[in-house]
Amino acid sequence: MSVLTVSNLTKHYRRGGERFAAVDDVSFEIAPAETLALAGPSGSGKSTIARLVLRLIEPDTGRIEFEGEDFLALSGATLRARRAKLQMVFQDPLAAFNPRATVARVLDDPLRIHDIASRAERPSRIASLLERVGLHAALAMRAIHEISGGQRQRVAIARAIATRPSLIVLDEAVSALDVSVRGQILDLLLDLQRQERISYLFISHDLGVIRAIAHRVAILDAGRIVESGDARAVIADPQSAIGKALVAAMPKLNRETTL
Repeated sequence: MSVLTVSNLTKHYRRGGERFAAVDDVSFEIAPAETLALAGPSGSGKSTIARLVLRLIEPDTGRIEFEGEDFLALSGATLRARRAKLQMVFQDPLAAFNPRATVARVLDDPLRIHDIASRAERPSRIASLLERVGLHAALAMRAIHEISGGQRQRVAIARAIATRPSLIVLDEAVSALDVSVRGQILDLLLDLQRQERISYLFISHDLGVIRAIAHRVAILDAGRIVESGDARAVIADPQSAIGKALVAAMPKLNRETTL
């Protein structure tokens, strides 16, 4: 059974008095412990799909099944409970979190909200989460704005795995990091996937990063999937015009090596 199945998803907006499709009849599925990447230029619909999957916005038409359940039919307490199994890591955790909050507070929230651990248990659970993502437990007392970008992204990943999710949506989650830190975060994500069997919906414009982490890729253009398949095969020999343009834009280093 697929962790996530998206069928004929469509979302329209208005711009300059005209209606346009930000997402146009998109369908895909993600298996357990699989990474599906969504690639495309800015405005192709990648982040809109992420927001639809997370139900931060609602589609005009289409269906989303999460672990075999009609996700769009859920509401209230039932929806909140299911969201524990579907998490997100944003591009900029400094914007996603209160920058003055401590790391401990950021990690305490999902444990408290989803009643995963008692107040007495939470400090040790927080320390365990930090160690799981390669950070020292003493970092818990630091404010989010006091730690580095790579550390913040590790905290964001720790927060995402706190609820033991089946699926994590990663929206340009490594694009703001320098190359060396980016590689470390990708290695961490791969390690977590192997050990926890987490599925990823990985959104990026960088095909070099996608080749390093994704099993499959779907290439988007103007809200539609124009090409999909095995990530390395698609990147090696793209068939769509936008796929060819994305490959041509890859730095030479990324075409010859993996991260």
